[in-house]
Amino acid sequence: MTITKGIASPGKFLVQADALVDLAVHGKAFGANAYLICDQFIVGRVHEKAMPGFNNEQRAELAVFGGQCSDSEISRHVEAARGADYVVGIGGGKTLDTAKAAAHFLGKPVLILPTLASTDAPCTAISVIYNDDDTFNRYLFLSKNPDVVLADTRILAEQPPRFFAAGVGDGLATYFEARACFAAQRDNLILGNDGKMLKPTLVGFAIAQTCYETIKKYSTQAAFAVQKKAITAALENTIEATIYMSAVGAESGGCAAAHAIHNGMTNVHDLHGAQHGEKVVFGLFTQLVMEAAPMAEIEEVVDIAIAVGLPLTLEDLGLKHFKETEWRKVAELACDKNDTMHNMPFTVTPDLVYDAIVATDALLHGFKRQKAVH
Repeated sequence: MTITKGIASPGKFLVQADALVDLAVHGKAFGANAYLICDQFIVGRVHEKAMPGFNNEQRAELAVFGGQCSDSEISRHVEAARGADYVVGIGGGKTLDTAKAAAHFLGKPVLILPTLASTDAPCTAISVIYNDDDTFNRYLFLSKNPDVVLADTRILAEQPPRFFAAGVGDGLATYFEARACFAAQRDNLILGNDGKMLKPTLVGFAIAQTCYETIKKYSTQAAFAVQKKAITAALENTIEATIYMSAVGAESGGCAAAHAIHNGMTNVHDLHGAQHGEKVVFGLFTQLVMEAAPMAEIEEVVDIAIAVGLPLTLEDLGLKHFKETEWRKVAELACDKNDTMHNMPFTVTPDLVYDAIVATDALLHGFKRQKAVH
């Protein structure tokens, strides 16, 4: 059997202050009629900054995202966007995943403008589909990556610090999950033409490594810039890591335990208020515990997480009471045969995951006490 390796990325990734103003300019190459899917909070700004660029030659219809990247929400936009030449997603991860999925089903180009640097959604050819109750449903693999991704540093500098931190959390997992996949030569997240996933490449792994090194070097500085809504070189570098490198590194390098555990954690009601990246970073710590990673390596990640303001323990994430049956279910879901847990370079069972979750939470409580003392 021939093993196919591969890497995927968006057609263009542009980092620009006030990119929203030039939205029509960037979309012109794809046609005259745009269908915009926007988060509610950004609608006013889109009307003010982007819509004046759509003149007599170019037109845009604006639709407000319903709040959940579900099959029903995607279908709604597919029907509404049939007459458009291209689709634009403006907002957070679920909004962007909905825009990508709608464009996929319509066979149309898609432009992405993230308002948060909190997930990998802007750059990947994957949409994460949820049920209407916010539990994880499945990964939808798309025919291609977005045509253009516009990282508007003006908007991203103004994002709430918690969302910026969540993006760092998601990005932190990229290298460690890619490392596990590469060691085992398991699947990445690119669907081949034969319907089988591809294998990770050297360049995908290198991008994942660079993502971690960039976050380690610049994210603390960038977090302070976001607190003051300031555009700095450190912020631009961190945005490149959390939006582009994290996405391409994860898609081409592969995901493993951290994201599988996150997907299981969506079943815990207390954690529905936690951000994707906040849960992913707990999944990352659990993966490192499963791997028996050196304590120095775990502590390095803990220090970054604390510096940018990420929650550590399950209690920090919003858990009120630890129920063994609930968390055994999390472990069982994390080991689903269709998830990415099987990319770990050793056999993983629900019992192993459960024990690692319990041990990880205790370890993180210990780090919190230690860091508080010092």
